[in-house]
Amino acid sequence: MDAAALLNLILFLPALGALAVLALGSVSAIRWTSLAVTTVTFALSLALWFGFDPAASTATAPQMATRLPWFGGGFDVSYYVGVDGLNLLLLLLTTLLGPIVVLSSWTYIGKAHKGYYALLLLLETGVLGVFAAFDLFLFYVFFELTLIPMVFIIGIWGGEDRIYAATKFVLYTLVGSLLMLVGVIWLGFAAGDAAGVGFTTDWYKLVAYGVPASTQLWLFGLFGLAFAIKVPLFPLHTWLPDAHTQAPTGGSVVLAGVLLKMGTYGLLRFVVPFFPNASQTLAMPIAILAVIGIVYGAMVAFAQTDVKKLVAYSSVSHLGFVVLGLFAFTTEAVQGALIQMVNHGLSTGALFLIIGMLYERRHTRAMADFGGIAKSVPALTFFMLLSVFASAGLPGLNGFVGEFMILVGSWNSPTVGQPWLIAIATTGVIFAAVYLLWMVYRTFFGPVTHEANRTMADLNGREIALLLPLAALMIWLGMGPAPFLARSEMAVRSILATSVAKAEAVDAAEPGVAVSVPVIWPEAVAVRAPAAPADHGAH
Repeated sequence: MDAAALLNLILFLPALGALAVLALGSVSAIRWTSLAVTTVTFALSLALWFGFDPAASTATAPQMATRLPWFGGGFDVSYYVGVDGLNLLLLLLTTLLGPIVVLSSWTYIGKAHKGYYALLLLLETGVLGVFAAFDLFLFYVFFELTLIPMVFIIGIWGGEDRIYAATKFVLYTLVGSLLMLVGVIWLGFAAGDAAGVGFTTDWYKLVAYGVPASTQLWLFGLFGLAFAIKVPLFPLHTWLPDAHTQAPTGGSVVLAGVLLKMGTYGLLRFVVPFFPNASQTLAMPIAILAVIGIVYGAMVAFAQTDVKKLVAYSSVSHLGFVVLGLFAFTTEAVQGALIQMVNHGLSTGALFLIIGMLYERRHTRAMADFGGIAKSVPALTFFMLLSVFASAGLPGLNGFVGEFMILVGSWNSPTVGQPWLIAIATTGVIFAAVYLLWMVYRTFFGPVTHEANRTMADLNGREIALLLPLAALMIWLGMGPAPFLARSEMAVRSILATSVAKAEAVDAAEPGVAVSVPVIWPEAVAVRAPAAPADHGAH
């Protein structure tokens, strides 16, 4: 099987598994089939890691690419998927979380198992499609596809206020998506006219098309708002705590682990290279909102009494760092933002898993109902402390690498490099340690105030198995992040070089005149073309 066919199998194997699950009868068969499908998907995705060549240019086509014409009649719309340095780690994170989420749902989900696992598998295909798409229309289809299963997962298997949380989630997301659709249509016709194809949503043609500076601002608003809601960026974050708190454990892990990254990934993949002039012009206001989110999320997290809501607000704070890094326009900051997307998925995903385990044992998430459980559950306490230290950015663990690179890169940034702003952002690291350690003390240490805490069962084999991969990666990424950074560095440099050159060309052009700046591959690397897509006339 060639690499392109393998990527397509990885994308759609979970969806095929969803169909298989719907045909099964027993709960046991449904669980084991779901676990088998997600585990095989992850095992296959490891070939993406070993088969990816970070030195091969992706300036004209991604690696492991497939391009099949989708529409006719002058519409350059294709099923176009591939792998490059921007999406490789996020694809692997998604497949890694697949079997972990299934295992976490083993005893947590007590009704309608067939529907739950089928939606979970369909959701995995949707997220993988979002990250793999190199056609903007295809991206939009997968982006919308992820909304459907997530709404039902929250609305059917969530907590007491699940309908409110699901409704709020879908309304926020749909508003942003519909605005983005307007931008997709306008950009497709404008870029298609410039390329002589009528209408195009090919990522490479859209990047090459230099949108006039006067038009970039409102297009930036359409795309940027959709992705800012998905992140979510302050003050568009209010749907997130409700969705996280009401979602079942598996839903919270998927939401924190990969769904939020669709917003930050969209900013990096589309907004920055499509609208570089507007991105640089608005970088400072966006950075200020990101820093407000860092501090605000931390402060509100500290005020929570529900441990799950505390971790939900921590996501607002941590993803503020990611947005800050994306708009710093330095390699260090953008590299840090990309690796921090993965880091957040690992550490926060682990925190939600552990909170779900606590809830299964005590049927409460109130910190006041715990206390002194460290002696009863030493293994669970170990994984909680490791996840908390990673989330707080302790040196030697994964969270430190991303936040350090973001802060250093932002300090030297031509767009957001204001010492006072970076100093305020740095306080978010301190605040994270405060609210996370305070949560751990109240939950795991101190006096035992409830007799049930003395006899709480520690982790079983299944629970240890699903936490171990996350723990290992937290340590690996903290102690040796170089292999991960090496796979994304040249793609990040390429995006930044292209965006800067494009912005300069647009500024130099006559008002209202579009320019063409194809994707630039950094000259410092020997250029080797990746395998051509299935449609050899793609470019």
